[in-house]
Amino acid sequence: MPFTEANGIKLAYDIQGDPKGEPILLIAGLGLQLISWPDAFCKGLTDEGFRVIRFDNRDSGLSTKMDHFGKPNLQMAFFKSLFHMPLFSGYTLYDMAKDAVCLLDALGIEKAHIVGASMGGMIAQIIAGRHPERVLTLTSIMSTSGRPGLPGPTMAASHAMFSRPKNPRDFNSVVEHNMELFRVLGGSRYPVPEAELRRRITESVRRKVSVSGTARQMMAVASSGDQMALLRTIKVPTLVIHGTDDPLVPLACGRDVAHFVRGATLKVIEGMGHDFPPALDALLSGLIAAHCKHGQEPEVRSA
Repeated sequence: MPFTEANGIKLAYDIQGDPKGEPILLIAGLGLQLISWPDAFCKGLTDEGFRVIRFDNRDSGLSTKMDHFGKPNLQMAFFKSLFHMPLFSGYTLYDMAKDAVCLLDALGIEKAHIVGASMGGMIAQIIAGRHPERVLTLTSIMSTSGRPGLPGPTMAASHAMFSRPKNPRDFNSVVEHNMELFRVLGGSRYPVPEAELRRRITESVRRKVSVSGTARQMMAVASSGDQMALLRTIKVPTLVIHGTDDPLVPLACGRDVAHFVRGATLKVIEGMGHDFPPALDALLSGLIAAHCKHGQEPEVRSA
């Protein structure tokens, strides 16, 4: 696994596809690693001639852990948010966006198609708004503007997100806990087959999971505020993808992003939850590849 220095930290990354192809930078969501972008999804993009770059965000996977900031008190942060009190975190999504831009610098990439999912979608939005000269196109998947008043997670999704393994020190307990979490987030229309889900979760836990790092990323999201003003400044071609059955970031949040970005295209996927199920790999990679190629619709690819 290659590493590079970016924005004063070390980022783990990998690159797939034709070295001469237009680059697509994939930005993962909260607590997720570069391997959360499925191989089949990535192959769908490389088969279209793109060079695909995945990386671990700070505090995820094999990239630098910001342990010097400690583990935040999420319950206190939630209490403060209820009363609109200021939140303080070691870093914000704007720092994470700078990480991604510095990764492009380190790789010698002047411009890239920027694709982000969930928290990664918010980071991608910041890059498109703050660094438009580095962006060919923007794709925001199952993400949000962060605007106050938008609907929040379902009770089941909230409970799953804040629950903990029965034995956090036991490998199998952590795997089972995360499998239950992703069963809830994925919804029922396109479940990830049990064997594939176990393979994904086992690989993720074995590679590196950081509970405190995920908590710090949560604080980064909470302390970054809403992005309405930023979204209004985005001028690059923008695709917003969201599922009707997303229990964590409801469809209204994706609609909000598309509303504030002038000219954005919204693609609503019936039955899609908050994950990347194998049944949708071809559809999602097809939508993104078509968007990156002058905003065209995919011809045949479907779920």
